[in-house]
Parts: sequence; C-alpha cells; structure tokens
Amino acid sequence: MGDKSRAFVSKALEVATQNPEFLPRSFDLNEMRKDVQLFEALYPVLLSLSQLHELLDDTSIAVGSEAYAAALQVYNYAKASGQGAGLDAVVEEMGQRFARKSRKSKPQAAAL
Repeated sequence: MGDKSRAFVSKALEVATQNPEFLPRSFDLNEMRKDVQLFEALYPVLLSLSQLHELLDDTSIAVGSEAYAAALQVYNYAKASGQGAGLDAVVEEMGQRFARKSRKSKPQAAAL
C-alpha cells in the first residue's frame, strides 16, 4: 500500500470505530483493526528491507563491475603474453565471451 492508501485505510478504520452502527453485522471490525495494526507493524520492517535490498543491489553491481574489469585485464595480459606459455586454450575459451554470432545473410530476391 502506498501513502494514499494507508491514509485511506486509517481514516476508514477511524470512521468504522467511531460509527460502528452503520456497518452490517457480518463486518468484523476487530479483524480490520488487527489487519491494520499488523500492516503498520510490518511497514517499517518492509521499508528497512527495501533499503537494505537497494544497498545490496548497488554493492553487487559495483563489485561485479570491478571483478569484470579485473577479468578483462587478466584476459588481455594472457592474450598478450600467454602464447607459448600454455595459455592458448584458456585464452581461446575466455575469448568465447566476445564471440559474435554471424548474421545469416538474407536471401535476395532474384532480379527480374
């Protein structure tokens, strides 16, 4: 629920609590009150977890970027000085990361 919905629910609970006579007998005001109280208790936890998730995501992206940059350096060093050092197969395997799929040429219509 967003802020507007939270305010709406809170106002509805207030109205229902102050004027229970217009509600049908089947309406469980205590159940509504429990739901609202539980939601309000969970809301700060949800906010904290959302912030933590955002921080973890940012950190993961930053660390992943640094790891990838370091891997590129290793690959380039191995490519440059790895010949004859038994790294050819590994360099070729790592190079598959950059292999492009060849585009199939579109069949051209026969000229009339």
